[in-house]
Amino acid sequence: MKAVKVQYAKTHLSALLAAVEQGEEIVISRGDRLVARLVPLTENAERELGFLAYELPDSFFDDLPEDELAVWEK
Repeated sequence: MKAVKVQYAKTHLSALLAAVEQGEEIVISRGDRLVARLVPLTENAERELGFLAYELPDSFFDDLPEDELAVWEK
């Protein structure tokens, strides 16, 4: 695993991504603190976006009452 500083990662991102595509793992640090890790994606890395299973109620799309609209239009 290769470790680089943030500034190096910013200026050499394309080369780092090429190394990751070849299977290498890269750790990015800010000073002495490790903050991120670049790793290759696996074939099954896709996931559904979002945090919760939630659907908006139909009432969400109803018009706002006049008094609430007045507050937003000020």
